Amino acid sequence: MEIIKIIGIALIALIIIILLKQYKPEFAIYVSLITGVLILLLIMEQLTGIIGLLQDLATKASVNSTFIALLLKITGIAILAEFAVSICKDSGESAIASKIEIGSKIVIIAMSIPIISSLLEIILKILPQ
Repeated sequence: MEIIKIIGIALIALIIIILLKQYKPEFAIYVSLITGVLILLLIMEQLTGIIGLLQDLATKASVNSTFIALLLKITGIAILAEFAVSICKDSGESAIASKIEIGSKIVIIAMSIPIISSLLEIILKILPQ
């Protein structure tokens, strides 16, 4: 199971970080960053499977593939932003973390405008005039 590997890596990293903070606190952030990357690499296989499944479903349902690609990009931005926010908060930079959150939300809203406008067009076609 992947979750056991993820928890194992996280707990080992936690122990290393606790030990490092006593002697070399500046290295603790590096361990945290490396741990995050390792966990992301562990879940990449499952992520590619999910993406493939969504693309198959979109093809079967005749959904515009542009919208699926856009949704996947938005999801990727949200995941990467959350990762960056966590790293910033771990290093004590909550001000930078909040700026990343705001920036990522604005980017996500901007990217979702084509989907929202398409949905509004469909709703307007369905409603009686």
